[in-house]
Amino acid sequence: MRWALVKVCLAVTAMVVIAFAVPLGLVIREMASDRAFSDAERQAAMIAPALSITTDREELTRAVLSTEPGDRGRLAVHVPAPEKAADGTDGEALDIGTRRASPKDVATVRKAGRASITEVTDGFALLQPTALSTGDIAVVEVFVPEGEVSNGVATAWLILAGVGVALIVGSVAVADRLGVRMVQPAQRLAGAAHDLGEGRLGTRVPEEGPTELRSAAVAFNSMADQVVQLLANERELAADLSHRLRTPLTVLRLNAASLGEGPAADQTRAAVEQLEHEVDTIIRTAREQRPQTQGIQTGAGAGCDVSEVIRERMGFWSALAEDEGREVRLAGVDRTVRIPVARPELAAALDALLGNVFRHTPEGTAFAVDVHHSGDAVIVLVSDAGPGITDPEAALARGTTNPGTVGSTGLGLDIVRRVAESTGGDLRIGRSVLGGTEVRIWIGLHGTSPDRGRRGHGRRVARRFGRPRRKEPRTTAGPATSGPS
Repeated sequence: MRWALVKVCLAVTAMVVIAFAVPLGLVIREMASDRAFSDAERQAAMIAPALSITTDREELTRAVLSTEPGDRGRLAVHVPAPEKAADGTDGEALDIGTRRASPKDVATVRKAGRASITEVTDGFALLQPTALSTGDIAVVEVFVPEGEVSNGVATAWLILAGVGVALIVGSVAVADRLGVRMVQPAQRLAGAAHDLGEGRLGTRVPEEGPTELRSAAVAFNSMADQVVQLLANERELAADLSHRLRTPLTVLRLNAASLGEGPAADQTRAAVEQLEHEVDTIIRTAREQRPQTQGIQTGAGAGCDVSEVIRERMGFWSALAEDEGREVRLAGVDRTVRIPVARPELAAALDALLGNVFRHTPEGTAFAVDVHHSGDAVIVLVSDAGPGITDPEAALARGTTNPGTVGSTGLGLDIVRRVAESTGGDLRIGRSVLGGTEVRIWIGLHGTSPDRGRRGHGRRVARRFGRPRRKEPRTTAGPATSGPS
């Protein structure tokens, strides 16, 4: 492409130079010729006054030699012979100076009465008719050398040739630079497309060059980002789906623990343990292979009633809590509040938190779920009376668990955090009034972060429901676990 552009530019420039230089050179040549013959006409006119006065040879010879062309042997005068001389004899024709034109050419000019230019040896001869006092026509001949006719033409042609060559070289250089400016971004784009096809997903193209190539680079980078995002979403989905299997696995593990002793019971517990191990492996593999992504994308109009979803999930977990002798308290779910989170995502987040309570706290540990409604946010508090989390910051870090934690992938809290951040909220871990862990989920109702100054109010709400009640459960927050998944 680069050399094709150079060739095209070379051809176009050459045609332009030829189209202008050749006619200009011809015009210069014509101007030089006109200038030389105009000077010859002026020199011929210098002898006309003498011819109008006398036709005496000596007088005319002196007049011819007194002029510059006559002194240089370039001027001649041809006077025809008179019909009768003064003494009655036939007159003699006069040829003064150096004759170069043929008698025939002189006779033709005398007869026609018009100036003429004839080609002679080493140049040209201007034949200028001049009337004599006797009524006859004399012919003045001025010799114009070849060099004067083409004087300056060669220099002009050299200058035009030099300008033409300079234009061609300059155009080729400019075309080469333009070709490089166009070809290099195109080559980078092609190389990046090849690298992306080879699986190097971090490949991007500098957005530079002509407008069209910049647009192509922007489109390519956007496409590459979309590919990365799609792959990340697929892996995220695989990890999330695998993590959701943890909920029924937790129930199976607890039920298997109550089977007692025997080969069948041992095989069942071993199978459940093996299944948990495989699920953890899938989660870790998916997380190691995907880049970090942003919060959950919810479609326009997606949402659910937070109270209804919490009541439904608590109904699921309460049966298992009753089997393990756990006291459960629930509060704040008596009114309908819609949040901009899809129902499956909120259910997955609640299952992750409640699953952590059952996995990482001893049997008989109480827990509570409280929902607080404010003007621009919904606060979900999940708390337990377990041993608590020794390092909340590490637990919130993606993929980080507490030292010594077994069977934790770190994805559970990440699912919860992404649900909160997708609405402009956040996730916090603290100490609950029950003595264990409190996890607070701030869910923005309008896509903006809740007012941080109101968090003290959330603490007061949690304390308000800290006292156990027989018929109305209390609300606090957070799955207390020493190693949340």
